[in-house]
Amino acid sequence: MSTARTAKPACTHAEMAPAPLACTPRQLEAAAEMCRAMSDPARMRLLVLLAERERCVSEIVAHDESRLTSISARLQMLHAAKLVARRREAKHVFYSLADEHVHLLLRNVLGHAAEKH
Repeated sequence: MSTARTAKPACTHAEMAPAPLACTPRQLEAAAEMCRAMSDPARMRLLVLLAERERCVSEIVAHDESRLTSISARLQMLHAAKLVARRREAKHVFYSLADEHVHLLLRNVLGHAAEKH
């Protein structure tokens, strides 16, 4: 009489784990670039400011009180990482969050940062 025992998983919460995220190497690289762009508090401040509404560069400079060249460099990096969108209207360039995904990402990151662990 053989009584085969079923091996218990070493980790008891494994059954409750979410399904693995499927992604391509290109998606991983783009996500890492977004995280690099968000890794600076000054760039994060710009994202939070743009989460309120679209703003022109001169308005951002007036609000942030940084030099135009510094803000332009930050906006350029955020744009390259596809976190912000820009449009030109006459002599003004307007920036906004790229889409609702970025807004949700900001909410999640800032919410998680506010948690007490």
